[in-house]
Amino acid sequence: MMLNHTRILGLILITLMLPRMESSAAVNAVMRYTDSFLKSPIHSSVISDAVQQEDTKRKERSSSSSLSLSQLMKKYPNTFRTSGPRVKQVALTFDDVPDPRFTPRVLDVLKKEGVKATFFAVGTRSKKHPQIVARIRREGHAIGNHSYNHPQFNKLTLDQFRDQIERTNRILKSITGIKPRLIRPPYGEINEEQLRWARKNNYKIVNWNVDSLDWKGLNKDEVRHNILSAVGPGAIILQHAGGGVGSDLTGSIEALPEVIAELKKKGYSFVTLPEMLGVSEGIQ
Repeated sequence: MMLNHTRILGLILITLMLPRMESSAAVNAVMRYTDSFLKSPIHSSVISDAVQQEDTKRKERSSSSSLSLSQLMKKYPNTFRTSGPRVKQVALTFDDVPDPRFTPRVLDVLKKEGVKATFFAVGTRSKKHPQIVARIRREGHAIGNHSYNHPQFNKLTLDQFRDQIERTNRILKSITGIKPRLIRPPYGEINEEQLRWARKNNYKIVNWNVDSLDWKGLNKDEVRHNILSAVGPGAIILQHAGGGVGSDLTGSIEALPEVIAELKKKGYSFVTLPEMLGVSEGIQ
């Protein structure tokens, strides 16, 4: 009798998990076969518990995969950051480096103004232009990981995501001697599984809360307005020092001295992201 009940239970569980496209005839046949079994209060309870457990697991999986960025930030506040402590300091950050068209010009401005910033480097570009990466490091700026070839992380498997980070860090370490701790996802997108991996391996995911929108090719006044109208204590400001074919970051570069001057006038100091977040730039 126990053997028959076990077989029936297995059939019912299989039925419950059949894809929706399975024929209703097949499902009905199994259900008719097990009808008498389901009428037993004890057996019905067993089935109910199994269904509830499977439903709970499904809901947990669905919830985990569909959390928004704001929900992920709340759930992982020590791993996923968009701003620093609310003190009168800001962090200038520049994505998509190195780019020989724009990165040296940004570095020239920062050197002239005596300001340190954080640059997020792409692996393929760093491999092609190691001398610019070396200059970033030599002039006292912090370097973060911006993926190997700029994909959208939340469309990658965990293994693909890990490969993007580790390949880039190997390249950056070969140039600078440091394996960056900070990761900035391209387009700011990341999922929970990737965040858990980052936390486990002592990485920090850092987005921004002030967006210059300079990638649109905006002019100096537009970039300046986008930054100064949104900045506040602990702000992480996003600009770019690299771009794709046809990109024009002239407006962003021209706005930079004015942004720095205005923020200094308002009493802000400029720090790198490792300084702002109180973490080391590299990991072992």
